[in-house]
Amino acid sequence: MIMKAALIPLLLLKLSSRGGSGGGRRRLPPGPSRLPVIGSLHHFLFVRSPLAHRAMADLARRHGAPPLLYLRLGEVGLAVASSPAAAREVMRAHDAAFASRPWIPSMRPAMERGAVGLVFVPYGALWRQLRRVSVLELLSARRVRSWPPGRAVNVGVRLAALTADVTMRAVVDDRFDRREEFLRAIEEGSRLVTGFSLGDLFPSSRLVRFFSGTAGRVMDLHRKMFELMDCAIRQHEERRAAMASTPDGAVKEEDEDILGVLLRIHREGGLEVPPTMDIVKSLILDLFSGGSDTSASTLEWAMSELMRNPGAMEKAQAEVRSKLQGKPSVTEDDLHHLKYLKLVIKETLRLHPVLPLLLPRECTEDRKVMGYDVPQGTVVLVNAWAISRDSGYWDDADAFKPERFEDGKIDFKGTDFEFIPFGAGRRMCPGMTFAQGIMELVLASLLYHFEWKLPAGMEPNELDMTEKMGMAVRRKNDLCLRAVVRVPVPTPP
Repeated sequence: MIMKAALIPLLLLKLSSRGGSGGGRRRLPPGPSRLPVIGSLHHFLFVRSPLAHRAMADLARRHGAPPLLYLRLGEVGLAVASSPAAAREVMRAHDAAFASRPWIPSMRPAMERGAVGLVFVPYGALWRQLRRVSVLELLSARRVRSWPPGRAVNVGVRLAALTADVTMRAVVDDRFDRREEFLRAIEEGSRLVTGFSLGDLFPSSRLVRFFSGTAGRVMDLHRKMFELMDCAIRQHEERRAAMASTPDGAVKEEDEDILGVLLRIHREGGLEVPPTMDIVKSLILDLFSGGSDTSASTLEWAMSELMRNPGAMEKAQAEVRSKLQGKPSVTEDDLHHLKYLKLVIKETLRLHPVLPLLLPRECTEDRKVMGYDVPQGTVVLVNAWAISRDSGYWDDADAFKPERFEDGKIDFKGTDFEFIPFGAGRRMCPGMTFAQGIMELVLASLLYHFEWKLPAGMEPNELDMTEKMGMAVRRKNDLCLRAVVRVPVPTPP
């Protein structure tokens, strides 16, 4: 999550940089040969996968598997960390120097107008403030417990709809009149961010930017999304005023949704860097886009892996049903007892990190990483997917084995660099608790209330696990399963 968290470097071709040429006496990290103008782009014609994280891992293997790989993509200087040691140097030893995000050229006009939320705000006082507000006020464990997501009854599309509903309720209230229009705008934003724009590879060329046209589409969408946020804020304030006029009075802080919290903070002021209304809107969009698609994708991969591994499915369901002992539904309090279910989610995140290259970082000053020079302005990616499948750190790395986490020695809290699905360091995902709560409650409900069967005639090892890129790395093909009710699903009163 938010795990954003939010907008993502799903194609390396979406990154901006002011990286140097690597000339002089610099000792750049090893990498493939480069041609004039296009740099290393031609090497992507020969990789085995069109998916960015797999292509990066393939290129690293072809060039001696260095822990840090250097590429030039047009004008963009790019360093890719593919080992726990390199990730530790980027996200711990030199964390402050790599704590800012690169601004995608096609999105820069919108960002320069103040449309910067937590994801892309430069490292500094405003980022520290937004991070503190997000962790303590918006995404704390107490506030997550106040947003029960209800029950899930299907997979794939239904999981996406469920997590969107949960996030909508938590962020802007599910009574928002233009809800469907808002969701369509978020989806369109995902397509723009993850699509290819030649202008992002050659940001200094006005001609290339003109013909790519992406910046204009981004600005149009930016205006549309901010207009929708204005509508949400008006409706929110109208409801707040109406409730204040009732005998019960104003809404209590613990009952506020995230938009309510941010508007209260905006009204009260008193912060070191007062957040503008544009920052409030951008932060809401960050939280929504990062909090729904990523959780849905992880849940779909978890169900896919359980269907491919009947022994793990049997063990997970036995635990859930044993601990709940016929209760009508799963609650947040039940999750503390579901140890194996937590291991299933960890193993899913290891095999299928939804942001396999995490979010991009930008080197703000010349640094030496793993003995190599990383020039100021270089975009740095951490290939969490390659690290979490490295056979040098994981036994039987490509197999689904939740039991590997039973000893509790490795966790995803950002201190074990061989397992970093939420990142690490200053820019670690602030929504980890939010995502974890949603995923555990939904998966427990799926396993408790239903028996799941593959389509007739399909064997577990025949289940297609091909990936596709989007806001998160999802299944390419729908996960279609037959659901049989085992424990009756409670009906509303």
